[in-house]
Amino acid sequence: MTKTILKYSGALLLTVSLAISSCTKLDDMNRDPTKPTTTEPQYLLTGAQKSAMDVLYSGLQNGYIAMHYAQFWSGNARVADSQYQLDQGNNNTIWNTLYSYSLHNLDAIITMNQSKAGQPGVANQNAIAHIMRAWVFQILADTYGNIPYTDAFKNTTDITPKYDDPQAIYKSLIDTLEAQVKILDASQTSFNTGDIIYSGDVESWRRLGHSLLLRMAIRMVDASPEKAKQIIEAHYQQAFTENSQGAQFQYVDALPNRYPQNDEDRPIIDFAISTTLLDYMKGLEDPRLPIYARPSTTGNEFVGLPYGWTTSDPQHQTDDHYASPGKQIYSPTMPGILMSYSEVEFILAEAAARGMNVGDAATHYTNGIKASMHYWADLTKTTISDDTINAYIAKVPYAAADWRNVIGTQKWLALYPQGFQAWFERTRLKFKKPGGQPLFMAPKSGSLDASVTEGVPYRLTYPLPEQTQNKANYDAAASAVGGDFKGTKLWYNKF
Repeated sequence: MTKTILKYSGALLLTVSLAISSCTKLDDMNRDPTKPTTTEPQYLLTGAQKSAMDVLYSGLQNGYIAMHYAQFWSGNARVADSQYQLDQGNNNTIWNTLYSYSLHNLDAIITMNQSKAGQPGVANQNAIAHIMRAWVFQILADTYGNIPYTDAFKNTTDITPKYDDPQAIYKSLIDTLEAQVKILDASQTSFNTGDIIYSGDVESWRRLGHSLLLRMAIRMVDASPEKAKQIIEAHYQQAFTENSQGAQFQYVDALPNRYPQNDEDRPIIDFAISTTLLDYMKGLEDPRLPIYARPSTTGNEFVGLPYGWTTSDPQHQTDDHYASPGKQIYSPTMPGILMSYSEVEFILAEAAARGMNVGDAATHYTNGIKASMHYWADLTKTTISDDTINAYIAKVPYAAADWRNVIGTQKWLALYPQGFQAWFERTRLKFKKPGGQPLFMAPKSGSLDASVTEGVPYRLTYPLPEQTQNKANYDAAASAVGGDFKGTKLWYNKF
């Protein structure tokens, strides 16, 4: 294949594509999937899936940034991240990995297949690539705001792409997803190998496409309520209906394909469970708590670490005093979750609460809680009985007058450890505990970013290389979003 030059990756030119040996599951591989070999669509797909999941679940990106901003964890060995001091190296890696590897591979699949149009399975391959592409672009738009989109992969040596407005990007992604779910044809093959998420199952990818449309619609519901209503009502019946349909990337206990943040490779002492998460779950006797967290090694107790508390404070205890992330959360075989059935149910609960024609809000809310409980019980091979679940739901009943807080807290709990999605939902819904008492706290030792005035960053600042290597477009984007600051609200949370 003639290699094309990637236009955009944070001013990085690529002349190679991520590729991987032919496989259906990661345990079929014994080599590093980030090293290029040959270029075929199935290799590119695996590379795109793994590179995206690796960065979204890395301790450097998910741990130090997203899990902090969702306030699931607090920095233990390194506290400045909890105080909103952004590590620019970690930030650059999000941007460069998702553009240079994940999106580049997906774009290459579509380009490569142009010469094969009409061959069996090619249309399905392209549709799957487009669905994954929409997922990645939404993450970037929700993380930064304006981002390169229409110019990102033009076949040119120019590496100064313009940034697109995220509302326009959303419209394009929604149009793409609605078109691709219609193109998918279960009577045709797709990827016989290389698809770690669904093993090439076309119906599963179709359900994911419909489910991602729900995620996009609910994210924009306050900015564009009628459009969101139209999308949700049109697609909810084709979305996930059970846990087995959820989309996840299954890691295996073998190098180099372990879950990126596992403690088998080294002990992890960087993070403690925040008091925000731990105290709320303890108060509800949430049966997921022993899965989400491990008790302290000193005292064997579930003690949370106040968020953003500097170790120089004489009252701050040693690391072993505080609860740490659970054994499953640090397991080498922990799956990277793309989207779950429980998230779909919480989306529909909110949609119903807002008056959309999708069924009963209380039923969807209850289904969301049950789905999350069953997912973690099945994953960890533990027992959470129906009686336990029903008793838990009785403590957190659906309340129509308080739907934002009731649904918001339970959706937040169910999104653990999806730090990015939980952070996005925290800033969008602005929920508190049911009843209205505060759930989140400002950093105990103060914020290190003066732009963050509402207790949580609303976005990440653009990577520093953009300020010099793509200056004109960076300046225009910074102005368009309202200033390149972490405290600047994005378009969907200005309400």
